[in-house]
Amino acid sequence: MKASLLGSRRLLSFVLIGAFLWSLLNVNWAQDLVHPGGWEALGQIVLALFQTQLSPDILSAGVQASWTTVAYAVAGMTLAIAIGLPLGVIASGVLTRARWLQRLNVGAARFVLAFFRSIHELVWAWLFVTAVGLSPIAAVLALGIPYGGILGRIYAELLQDVPEGPLSALRSAGASEWRAFWYGRIPMALPDMVSYTFYRFECGIRSAAILSFVGLGGLGYQIQISLADLNYSRMWTFVLFLILLVFLVGGWSGLVRRRLMA
Repeated sequence: MKASLLGSRRLLSFVLIGAFLWSLLNVNWAQDLVHPGGWEALGQIVLALFQTQLSPDILSAGVQASWTTVAYAVAGMTLAIAIGLPLGVIASGVLTRARWLQRLNVGAARFVLAFFRSIHELVWAWLFVTAVGLSPIAAVLALGIPYGGILGRIYAELLQDVPEGPLSALRSAGASEWRAFWYGRIPMALPDMVSYTFYRFECGIRSAAILSFVGLGGLGYQIQISLADLNYSRMWTFVLFLILLVFLVGGWSGLVRRRLMA
């Protein structure tokens, strides 16, 4: 078993090294690899960080854009949990002991989850913008569907990784699989599920900002306008708003997790 595992790792290492060397051989080294004016533009962007615009109008626009971004992230994560939780429970295969039913449910649920998460949220955004226009619904669906697929897969693995000892004790006391699930499996998996959900919420805020680049409003939209105007100092203001949002969600996540673990 160990020899097979080592062989697989060596094979994977050779494949990755081969892919890296192949990419180097396909680089046209005769051309300039870096844009001649790129360093000057990079210097302007870095210097603009120390000239961040803090006028009332820009700060007001930043607050409004932050609110839009958070609203998209909250609505998208709500939809993602509504999709991921039931599908994750089914994909874990912990609610039934019948092998054929377990394989059927797990296979179907994991296929749906893989389909949802295999398409990036930006691609979902383009599809829904084409279907329903520049509507908040497009942003919520584009965020909720792929994140639901990701949450469902992680929830399934966390539910499967619960220690069997306490569950066996519940079954020995006469508890059904449903009771063992509600009173044993869920309480043990809940802190990790909540922690990962908050982590995805942080990612959701960043993704909501990225979705704004397709014209759905929010911090990404303001950053895009600032870049189009070459106004890097204003761009940094909105970037700092985004960093602040992620920092606040991270602190909130840690607080909730500590209370659950207490």
